[in-house]
Amino acid sequence: MLIVAHEFGHFIAAKKAGVRVDEFAIGFPPKIFSWTRGETRYSINFLPFGGFVKIFGEDPNDESLAGLDRARSLTARPRLVQAWIVLAGVLFNFLLAWILFSIGFLIGMPAPLDGAPKGARFSNVALTITQVLPDSPAAKAGLKPGDKIKELGTLDKNSNIINANITNPELTREFISTHGDQKLGISYEEANGVTKVAVLTAVSGIIKEKPAIGVSFEMIGKVTLPIHRALFEGGRQTVVLTLRTVEALYDLAKKAVVGEAKITSLTGPVGIVGLVGTASQFGFAYLISFVALISVNLAVLNLLPFPALDGGRAFFILIESIIQRPISYKITNAINAVGFVLLIVLMLVVTYHDISKILVK
Repeated sequence: MLIVAHEFGHFIAAKKAGVRVDEFAIGFPPKIFSWTRGETRYSINFLPFGGFVKIFGEDPNDESLAGLDRARSLTARPRLVQAWIVLAGVLFNFLLAWILFSIGFLIGMPAPLDGAPKGARFSNVALTITQVLPDSPAAKAGLKPGDKIKELGTLDKNSNIINANITNPELTREFISTHGDQKLGISYEEANGVTKVAVLTAVSGIIKEKPAIGVSFEMIGKVTLPIHRALFEGGRQTVVLTLRTVEALYDLAKKAVVGEAKITSLTGPVGIVGLVGTASQFGFAYLISFVALISVNLAVLNLLPFPALDGGRAFFILIESIIQRPISYKITNAINAVGFVLLIVLMLVVTYHDISKILVK
C-alpha cells in the first residue's frame, strides 16, 4: 500500500504534466493480468513487494531524447517540472501518513495523558507498559508493551495481591523500588483482552541502583478528536515524526562514519511484516499509526541524495540546473544502476539479519 501510494504520486504528477506514462503496476512480475487504457498499461503482478511506474524518459535513452515522441519525455519538461514529478512520490507518502494519523485521531488514538492535545476526550485510561527491557524480570515474566496493569502489589501467603498501588506511574515506580526484597504480583490485561497474573522480584542495576522490574509505563487512554482537530493533529504528528526520522538517520550516519553503526539495528521488509503483525494485535489505531510511521520513513529515505532514489534523481536535476546543460544520460544511468545494486545488496543483508532474528526466537 505504501509503495503503491508512492508510485501513484509519480504517476499522477507525470499525467498532469503531459509526460507519457507507459505502465503502472502493482507488485512485480511475473504478470497475473493487465489492461490498457489510453497509452498506459495497468498490470497486477505476482510478487507483492510494492509496485512501479514506467515514465517515458525517466531513464533517458536515444528514443526519449531524439525519438518521434521525445516531446512527451520527462527530460523534455522544464527542470522544475521534472523535479516535481520525481519528488511527487515522497509528497504522497507524507500525505498518506497525515491521512492515517488523522483517521486514528477520529476513531480514537492511544496517547499518554500528559502528551495529548488540549481539549482531547479520553476513554479507557489505564497504566500501560510502553517498554520492556530484554532479560529483565518483567521480560522473563512474560510482560509485553501494550499490556495494561490492573493491580500491582505484594503477595500474601496465598499468593493474592495485597497493598496494591497503581495510582500513577511515579507512585508505582516508587512502590516497586521500595519492595525490592519481596515478590510482587502484577495483574495485567493483554491486547486481546485476556487478564493474566505475573509474579516477579525487582532487582537493582537495571535503572540506576534502585530496584526495578525493567519496564516503562504511562497512563494511556484513547484520544478522540473532532475532524478539524484530527486533521490538525494528524499533520502535526507527521511533522514531528519526520523530524525524529531525520535525527535518527543523522545519528546512524555519524555512527557509520566512526564504525559504531550496527546493521542489526536496521529492519527490512521481513522484520517490518513482523512489527506490523505485532501492532495489529494492539488494535486498528495502533496499526494505522505504525503504517503512518513507515510511510514517513519511506518518504525521508527517498529524499536522500543517493543514486536510484528520488533524492538522487532530484540531485542530478539540481546539478543540471546549476551547470545549465544536461548530464550525459549514459553517466546518470550507470550511476543509478550502481546505486540500485547497492540498495538491493543492503536490503538482502538486512533481510538476512531479520530472518536470523526470527530463527533465534
